[in-house]
Amino acid sequence: MSLRRSIGYAVAAVILAVAAVSCGEKTVPEKAPVLSAGATTLDASAGSIFLSVSAGGDWSISLDFPEGSPWCSVSPSSGTGDKNSVIFTYDRNPEAQDRSVTLTLSSAGGKSALTIVQKTLSSSSANGFDVAPVGWLELPKTAIGDGLEWFAHDMQGGNYFTQKGGRNWSFEYDQASYLSRWVAYPLNKSLIGNGSRTNAWGYDPLLHSDRQQAIASGAYGTGHSRGHQLPSADRLTYAANVSTFYATNMTPQDYDFNGGIWADLETKVRGYATQSDTLYVVTGCVIDANSGVLTDRGGHRVRIPSAYFKALLRYMPGSTVGYGGYLACGYYLPHSASIAGGNCTDYILSVKELEKKTGFEFFVNLPTKVGKETAERIKSETPVSWWK
Repeated sequence: MSLRRSIGYAVAAVILAVAAVSCGEKTVPEKAPVLSAGATTLDASAGSIFLSVSAGGDWSISLDFPEGSPWCSVSPSSGTGDKNSVIFTYDRNPEAQDRSVTLTLSSAGGKSALTIVQKTLSSSSANGFDVAPVGWLELPKTAIGDGLEWFAHDMQGGNYFTQKGGRNWSFEYDQASYLSRWVAYPLNKSLIGNGSRTNAWGYDPLLHSDRQQAIASGAYGTGHSRGHQLPSADRLTYAANVSTFYATNMTPQDYDFNGGIWADLETKVRGYATQSDTLYVVTGCVIDANSGVLTDRGGHRVRIPSAYFKALLRYMPGSTVGYGGYLACGYYLPHSASIAGGNCTDYILSVKELEKKTGFEFFVNLPTKVGKETAERIKSETPVSWWK
């Protein structure tokens, strides 16, 4: 074969190879990973927040602790594709200095680093109690180490334990969901008071704003209202009403549900209170496998409750119904627009049945008033006609 012919074959082979590449699929660069968090500055108390992963293909998250000992974890720490519900769980910071962790998201597209700082007890703006330190009758049981924090407001909207302005409402906060799992409060004519709705949407002064929903500039924009747990109409004096518009009192409620059956139940509860010496109320939401997630205006991943409940304990001395003046019932409502026009009393049940549905133990301090056996009888009784 001549040299010229050999060169010709070689050139032709190169041309064919180039053509084959140009006619085939184009190489697509891997998606650059992005790791973000619901908050990057944490209070000293234990808790959890959501992380959001944006990545193409497989990914993993590693943690680096500059100060030494591990104090947090992520779950899951690996996966495939985008995931908005990675849970970052952290311990209480008992040290005298702030501490940090650097999280690195790695995938075929590269790496993304994020640093989260946890404050000390002395530098944190607010910290709740792991277990409620008071024996108020409206309180459910609080548990050590469950990751929830308990806070209490006075009637001026501030911290009950520093301002002492009279007991208003307390709540158990779930940082991972950006919600209070329940709100508890006493209710009667005097506590309702007189005034009007303030619409003072804003942050709760007992927690850092980074730890709360951003509800001040409007609702969620997803067909969900900013639903009160303690209704605005249950606290009409000015400062107390302002506190009902704190982010810690809000949950995403379906618009029709909020304005329909839920509003009817709130009105019914106020009616109970006006016929009582005191009505002790627990209003709460259910977070489970059926609970959705939405992103609020501040970028927080807020859980959408799958159900709502109320536990009610009436005290009326000399009453001919109940035991020692006490009478109880519960309500459990699926969070659905399909029941918005329904009758709330169709969802009434005993407090004991409500405990089984929610996993909470209600009115944990009632036995100190009436004894354990009577307290169980009160909570187990099928709701009598007085409630209906």
